[in-house]
Amino acid sequence: MSEKQFTNDEQNANNEENHEELNKLILERMQKLKDAQEAGEDPFDVYKVDRTHTSNEVKENFEDLEEKEVVVAGRLMSKRVHGKAGFCDIHDRYGKLQLHVKIDNIGEEKLKKFKTLDIGDFISVTGKVFKTKTGEITVSVTDYQPLTKSLRPLPEKYHGLKDTDLRYRQRYVDLIMNPEVKETFMKRSAIITAMREYLDQHAYIEVETPILSPIAGGAAARPFVTHHNSLDIDMYLRIATELYLKRLIVGGFEKVYEIGRNFRNEGISVRHNPEFTMIELYEAYADYNDMMVLTENMVAYICKKVLGTTKVTYQGTEIDFTPPWRRITMVDAVKEYAGVDFNEIKTDEEARQIAKEKHLELKKELKYYTKGEILNELYEAFGEEHMIQPTFIYDYPVEISPLTKKKRGNEAFTERFEGFVFGRELCNAYSELNDPIVQKERFLQQLKEREHGDDEAYMMDDDFITALEIGMPPTGGMGMGIDRLVMFLTDSASIRDVLLFPTMKQIK
Repeated sequence: MSEKQFTNDEQNANNEENHEELNKLILERMQKLKDAQEAGEDPFDVYKVDRTHTSNEVKENFEDLEEKEVVVAGRLMSKRVHGKAGFCDIHDRYGKLQLHVKIDNIGEEKLKKFKTLDIGDFISVTGKVFKTKTGEITVSVTDYQPLTKSLRPLPEKYHGLKDTDLRYRQRYVDLIMNPEVKETFMKRSAIITAMREYLDQHAYIEVETPILSPIAGGAAARPFVTHHNSLDIDMYLRIATELYLKRLIVGGFEKVYEIGRNFRNEGISVRHNPEFTMIELYEAYADYNDMMVLTENMVAYICKKVLGTTKVTYQGTEIDFTPPWRRITMVDAVKEYAGVDFNEIKTDEEARQIAKEKHLELKKELKYYTKGEILNELYEAFGEEHMIQPTFIYDYPVEISPLTKKKRGNEAFTERFEGFVFGRELCNAYSELNDPIVQKERFLQQLKEREHGDDEAYMMDDDFITALEIGMPPTGGMGMGIDRLVMFLTDSASIRDVLLFPTMKQIK
């Protein structure tokens, strides 16, 4: 027998042994539940708890609560009860609270039943607040009520839930066992709240637009397709909210934003999840320069509100979100990091030759690439990874920016920027194209790109053209990936660490 085979056999034996032990523990807990039900003490018959205080309220108001009665509730997470007394901890949303159980206070019968409680059970407790000799604020139990029987044991305390795949699949257990995970999602909520606060203070209004649409527009991405039975038409889960939000600018809403889920039928990685949360915002009478200022100031506001500082450490690197952020054109970035000066390149063929020399990995045949497209490919290949501190890369080629106004003074480029942090795109913004004739030409060009095999190219949206024909004022717009912002502000290496329920392959 080989060493590898022996190791596999040993692992399989351990798995079977662990499975048998788990089944045994579950059966024991099931029996405890049955005994309680037969005694008329079914914990699942409890509908409500008149809780007077949470764990943090007991601790923060100790001087007022000392020797006073409180009612607290939570999940039993440790139990050290032997003989006639002992201690245990319950956890609620705000943290843990120590309980002291003593036969003199609850009686022999109740103490006996208390000892049968399992880690993971929910209980409510009535008792008086005091401080132990070691200084820990504690509730001395005078009565308790089982609320929920935990039929499946939690992972063993010191080993916890370490398997990342299992953590994502059983996030409910991950949140129980790993307090830092709960803290990440508390911060995520605070980040979104602060984002709304900032925009509300600047007279933006929050709106909602369709998630199902007959056209997938507003971004270069592959959509999810579904079918509406009653209308008998295919529909798409939205890949962006842009085109609907611009319709609202046409309708007279001068400052709008939407925070919501988008869906893109693409790969899964530490940076990408098929469904993700974005904010898109649009402001009439503004341009991409205004969007740069708004973006950096909004992120700085969020940092100060949630973290108390604009300097954060991400994966061992200090990131400074203090405005103003660095600004550099795509042409200058490619010149600096790829050693190619596109001011000197005049034709598409010259650019294609550069692509060959730089061994670029391309999505379509080289002959279909323009100079502007190759400029962007060079930036992504050589420049992007260097954008560690918050940086705005601006003035993108017109070919890859179909919804953007041309650059004032240089029509080969557009007034578009993307914000980068730690070599990753954080946001995308434009001086929005509001000329319906040019917009239709851009859409038609995108249709040609689809014919050349680019299934992420934009679709034609005739109704959006109609809206532009009604008239949209000069407008600045910006979209930001909220999941990525949360990653940076919580030092999370993977996007799955900031999504409560990331997309996972099914286990068969």
